[in-house]
Amino acid sequence: MMGDTAQLVQIELGPPVRQPKPEWLKARAPVGENFHNLKKLARGLGLHTVCESAQCPNIGECWNHRTATFMLLGDICTRHCGFCAVPKGRPGPIDQDEPCRVAEAVATLGLKHAVITSVNRDDDNLGGARIFAETIHRVRRLTPDCRVEVLIPDFQGLNEALRVVLDARPDVLNHNTETVPRLYRAVRSGARYERTLKLLENAKKFSPGMITKSGVMVGLGETMTELVDVFRDLGSRGVDILTVGQYLRPSRDHLPIARFYTPAEFEYLKQEALRFGFRHVESGPLVRSSYHAHEQAESTSASILPV
Repeated sequence: MMGDTAQLVQIELGPPVRQPKPEWLKARAPVGENFHNLKKLARGLGLHTVCESAQCPNIGECWNHRTATFMLLGDICTRHCGFCAVPKGRPGPIDQDEPCRVAEAVATLGLKHAVITSVNRDDDNLGGARIFAETIHRVRRLTPDCRVEVLIPDFQGLNEALRVVLDARPDVLNHNTETVPRLYRAVRSGARYERTLKLLENAKKFSPGMITKSGVMVGLGETMTELVDVFRDLGSRGVDILTVGQYLRPSRDHLPIARFYTPAEFEYLKQEALRFGFRHVESGPLVRSSYHAHEQAESTSASILPV
């Protein structure tokens, strides 16, 4: 029974699991006209998509549904998180023209839901926030009917940077929790669990009515009890949307997979999370932050409309 967690909580960090991926983790190869058009356009405009940089397994499905995740502030991250495939190092100057090119891509492709994220730019948090805001404004100017979701870094806790993004009025503000507090040092280099909770709490405080979202990976050595505690913390901060997905190791240089969760366990986690007041929970092996983002936005927007 899923209610019996005794068999589920004994998860320890260890050497890589030497086993093939389960059937439920096999995604279809990316094909389709929308996929190829977006890839060609992104190349032509010198844009980066997290779909490619983070090796997302859902790239074909999302791009063919006219949902794409653009990555701002270049493709070099200033942090060295143990799970992430995005290149790390010293980034170049912030590209002030990037918002215009993202907006052009969104308009050209006729996207219905654009997710805008970025690498961490701890060298200039406020400058990064302004690029987010300008991108939102530019997309809205060229494609008024496109929903804009932002997946932001923690800006090292700088509230001024958060306010800059919120003042641009994105449709959804996402900041991923990623893992349980015990594993933060190994998984999220430079991040702090309490800082993440505070950002999500402040997003509601600074911008009442803003739809907030966060995501968690599983399979890094956490326990079920720890995951449910995280769900409780996020729910108490008024987070509207939660995503829960399986961690997949990008390379041998990244953190090993402690174990693969089954579809039944993902369903159990979804039901546990729903107890804490989330409006929408997306939980499954291939779920990522932007997976079914357009459907999440539709369901939460509808649920808060006045009767």
